[in-house]
Amino acid sequence: MALAAALLIIHLAERSAAKIYTVGDASGWTSGVDYSSWTTGKTFLVGDGIAFNYAPGAHTVNEVKAKDYKACSASSYLTTDTSGSTTITFKKAGKHYFICGVSGHCAAGMKLAVTVSSSSSSAPSPSPSSHSPSSSPISSKAPSGNHAGAAATTTSPSSAATTSAFPRAAGSSVRTPLPSTALVGLLIAVALL
Repeated sequence: MALAAALLIIHLAERSAAKIYTVGDASGWTSGVDYSSWTTGKTFLVGDGIAFNYAPGAHTVNEVKAKDYKACSASSYLTTDTSGSTTITFKKAGKHYFICGVSGHCAAGMKLAVTVSSSSSSAPSPSPSSHSPSSSPISSKAPSGNHAGAAATTTSPSSAATTSAFPRAAGSSVRTPLPSTALVGLLIAVALL
């Protein structure tokens, strides 16, 4: 029984560790930002997410394959969004590539490559973003079997607060709080020890 309680505590602690990183920090997703430098020092794990903030319609967030990333080609994107607020939650380890599909923007540096590592848990962390009625799924040309392993959701500016229950400064990452049911389970497990 004590072993089961300890495993529950470890599992809940790992689930609460998911982070959402704001791409480009306070600058957001725009021209003139060195996104390869932005990833330096950050560790992205399965279950973590990245939030792209940009002027709606002025830019796109296109998830692409490596060859399209290198060529700055948005013609064969895996997913795309133009809403101004795009959150990607990583479901698989590996390299994930994103570009702006507006002509000339990728060549000017609006491209991001993120290496995602497996978490130490066998179960992926839950998505830290939530859907509201005003949220819409990102569009995808590729069948789900060809997807690169990131789940994407968009939120309108009015629902952007649904990403986290706690306010945060622009550019900061946030730990996803434990859901109340998980907290109750944790308290029960500790009491059983």
